[in-house]
Amino acid sequence: MGEYNDGKLECTTSALCIHGYYFPWGSKTIPYEAIQNLSRYDMSALRGQWRIWGTGSFRYWANLDSGRPKKLVAFVVDDGKKVKPFVTPDDPDTFETVLREHAHLGPSTGSGGPAPFV
Repeated sequence: MGEYNDGKLECTTSALCIHGYYFPWGSKTIPYEAIQNLSRYDMSALRGQWRIWGTGSFRYWANLDSGRPKKLVAFVVDDGKKVKPFVTPDDPDTFETVLREHAHLGPSTGSGGPAPFV
């Protein structure tokens, strides 16, 4: 199985590590067994692209990513919790492939449309 690490998101052999998730710089680690689903979305200015960190909806939480305004693709990681991580990898295709493989989620179904309000 492959690995992924862009400095903000890291797929290790046992878990997804989301850096810059907690204030001020804490990481959130999600064991692959806890990941129930991974949804891919297209971002826009009103749908997460300008959210550098945090949330405006309390259903999702975006980790710190100062490069997010230049990105177009986001993922919501369903770990079974009320608030779901909203992440924007530097290489969306590789991230999705590696995470789906590790978490045994099956193939991607493509974009879920516009990203949720974050």
